[in-house]
Amino acid sequence: MRQNIGSSAPWEASVGYSRAVRVNNVVHVAGTTATMDGEVVGVGDAYEQTRVILGIIGDALRETGASLEDVVRTRIFVTDISRWEEVGRAHGEVFGTIRPAATMVQVSALIDPQHLVEIEAEAIIP
Repeated sequence: MRQNIGSSAPWEASVGYSRAVRVNNVVHVAGTTATMDGEVVGVGDAYEQTRVILGIIGDALRETGASLEDVVRTRIFVTDISRWEEVGRAHGEVFGTIRPAATMVQVSALIDPQHLVEIEAEAIIP
């Protein structure tokens, strides 16, 4: 069984990807930024962007029948690793008791220069 979940991201159709893909009981959520209705949310604020991103990821997971509690891995891409504590605080507020495997790395750029953070997630539905 394969289920593709789309969103309003302007790049999905042109790049050819889904916000999330569920195959059997495994869900992969694509790299997600703080973009809503075509606008970057939380410009200049890494904490707020992370908070918004995790909300978008949570919504995508719910559409597949999963939840944030089912997340087993996150990959966090930041444009400035010196702001890791802001990103980590927001991640910890959501995943503090769930504690998925997580990686945070600095990248040279994201798709929009206003993006400070991008996050991927993987979940396993029990």
